[in-house]
Amino acid sequence: MRSLFRSYRVLAVLVGILLTVLVFVAMPMKYLLTEGGSTQVFGDHLTAVVAVAHGWIYIVYLVVAFLLARRLAWSLPFTVVMLLAGVIPVFIFWVEHRVVTRVRAEHPEVFGG
Repeated sequence: MRSLFRSYRVLAVLVGILLTVLVFVAMPMKYLLTEGGSTQVFGDHLTAVVAVAHGWIYIVYLVVAFLLARRLAWSLPFTVVMLLAGVIPVFIFWVEHRVVTRVRAEHPEVFGG
């Protein structure tokens, strides 16, 4: 369980960082800058790379988050929030914090307590 929880945390942070970079850096560079400029072209490439990376890592995150929620017998609404957090920029950081708080309260042995 400790390994699954650690995996969840790493994946949540990665998904959150990638989505934040995609939405607040790469896409604005691609769509808001002068077409054909070097920064716009860089934004175009960055968008492609970050979007693919986020997509693949998000799929792994979905599996790990689902397995964690099922193992801990969490409610369907809480599980759905965990799963959808990876598509709402910055929201995943708040959800990850809630998950850590809940695991700490319900399963202190995961933290060695």
